[in-house]
Amino acid sequence: MSQASPLPDRIFVIGNVRSDEDAARMPSYAAQLQAGGCRWFSLRAKAMDATARARLLDAVRAAAPGLILFVHGGVSSAADGVHLGADGSIAAARAAGAKRVGISAHSRAELQRALDEGADYATYSPIFPTTSKPGYGPALGLEALRQAAHEVALPVVALGGIERSNAQACLQAGARAVAVLGAFAHAADPAAAFAEMSADMRRSI
Repeated sequence: MSQASPLPDRIFVIGNVRSDEDAARMPSYAAQLQAGGCRWFSLRAKAMDATARARLLDAVRAAAPGLILFVHGGVSSAADGVHLGADGSIAAARAAGAKRVGISAHSRAELQRALDEGADYATYSPIFPTTSKPGYGPALGLEALRQAAHEVALPVVALGGIERSNAQACLQAGARAVAVLGAFAHAADPAAAFAEMSADMRRSI
């Protein structure tokens, strides 16, 4: 995936692991999402050491072999790509063997750095209010997303408070994709929730 290439999908699902229970559920959660049409999934397990994270990646891969599987944080040979924090080094990730590299951004300056340093895409957040990223100030909003998506020549993935009700608006504002955590993780039927959002987004473009 290069900067000129399309992203794997319009929906980037982030599987957030904050407990042993989350880790145990993650393979089946990924399989449910794949059944609903998911193609792009990243494992976010910051508290895990590299060995445990690699084992969990292998389990997710076995449960959902059709996913393009990223990992948040460090490069792993078990993943198809890596998503870095805003202070991560894209050059170091490439040197470590990552072929696909995304990075988090919370300002226009960070988006520009992502472009200049050769990221394949950047998440831009928080677009809407969210409890998962309370440390990054108030929500940026759709107008800031629109400006960033049109002025920075890098695929921008909207992140933060993304739900079925606002995902289409992000694409209409110029985002190339949306990143989703809670809307699917908290759904009674993740497969159906994914399929419904995906269908809405196809109709909106």
